Amino acid sequence: MPVIQLQGVHRVYDHSAVPVHALSDVTLDIDAGEFTAIVGPSGSGKTTLLNIIGGLDQPTEGTITLADTDLATLSRGERVEFRLQHIGFVFQAYNLIPVLTAEENVEFILLLQGRPRGERRRVVTDLLEAVGLADKAASTVNQLSGGQQQRVAVARALASGPAFVLADEPTANLDSGSASMLLDIMERLNVERHTTFVFSTHDPRVVDRARRVVRLVDGAVAEDVVRPSPS
Repeated sequence: MPVIQLQGVHRVYDHSAVPVHALSDVTLDIDAGEFTAIVGPSGSGKTTLLNIIGGLDQPTEGTITLADTDLATLSRGERVEFRLQHIGFVFQAYNLIPVLTAEENVEFILLLQGRPRGERRRVVTDLLEAVGLADKAASTVNQLSGGQQQRVAVARALASGPAFVLADEPTANLDSGSASMLLDIMERLNVERHTTFVFSTHDPRVVDRARRVVRLVDGAVAEDVVRPSPS
């Protein structure tokens, strides 16, 4: 069942004399439990597409339905609340809060949701164990390696119990060993917890792991390949 549905989505940036067509007539469904990579050369529209799916940008034309909600029906404040409740984000630059510990970074989203303390503790403990960082719970961000920081970011993205997770170039700043470990964890979360992941990436390591690859060229879907699911 689709958790992401885009129909005839266009995005035109009109900041100069020549309008830039970042997305052109993108129609795409992504089902719950998918492990999908959106790929393409620089300027192909990958980040724009991820931003639109995440409700961080709005289409010039077309419809976007996320978790059975038409984003066009939401006000700006309602979109913020929708992101908080339904979408997890993992960014290239980690975007952790440096003065907080690993567990406090994961807990932060739960505080915003107003979840009770006991539930917050259970969720944070479970997720840090899931990403292999239970022993780093009390470590501050500057005490963690880049790979560990990105694993905290994955735990934080999952803390809200999102319908799906959007990962924008999550391995770009990692060495090969850290990237491989991160992808192992994401794959396991996808298989064991049925977490839906959508990546925007240049990284062939991510593309090799993806079970669906959507290739963009000049803002349009040029190829959409589905690979067999793991047994």
